[in-house]
Amino acid sequence: MKTLVIVAHPSMETSLINKRWVEELKKYPEKYTVHELYKVYPDENIDVEKEQKLVESHGNLVFQFPIYWFNCPPLLKKWFDDVLTYGWAYGSTGHQLKHRKVALGVSAGIKREDYSEQGRYRYTLEQLLSPFETTFLYCNADYRSFFAFYGTENEPGENQPGAENTRSSILDKSAQDYLNFIDNL
Repeated sequence: MKTLVIVAHPSMETSLINKRWVEELKKYPEKYTVHELYKVYPDENIDVEKEQKLVESHGNLVFQFPIYWFNCPPLLKKWFDDVLTYGWAYGSTGHQLKHRKVALGVSAGIKREDYSEQGRYRYTLEQLLSPFETTFLYCNADYRSFFAFYGTENEPGENQPGAENTRSSILDKSAQDYLNFIDNL
C-alpha cells in the first residue's frame, strides 16, 4: 500500500525544505500520496470522515511539518483533535492506527546544536516531539521516529557567490534522504 504523507505548512509558497520535499514526493505518485492540509482546508473545516477514509486506504502514515513554536502548525493539531476519535483511533473499538507505521518529517529551521540540553532552547528535538510519540503509542500505532532537517534560517554564506548552488544541493540531498527514511519505515 502507498504511504500517506500529510503535509501541514501554513505558507508552503515561502518554504524551502518542505516545498522541496513535496516536489520530490510527487515524482513518485505510485508510492506516496501527498495530502496538503492547508490547501485542502483553507477554512480549517476538516472533513473527518473523508480524512479517516484516506488514512484507512493507505499503509504507512507520515506527518510532515515545520516546527512551529516548538510544536506543529495549528491546523495539524486540529487534524489530530478532530480525526483521531474515540472508536476510530483509540478505545475498545478504535483500531485504525493499530500497528500502522507512523513517522514525522520535520523542518527545524534552526541549528541542531540549539536543540540540546546545553543549547539555546535546552531541549532536544526528541524531547519536543515526545507528545506526538505518546499520541501514536496511545493509538497503538508503530511509531518509527522522525526525520529532521535543521538550520535553514540565516545559513552562513547565503549571500556569497555560489551559495545558491550549495543550498540547492543540500536541499536535494535532504529530499533524497527523506524519501529513503520513508521507504525504510
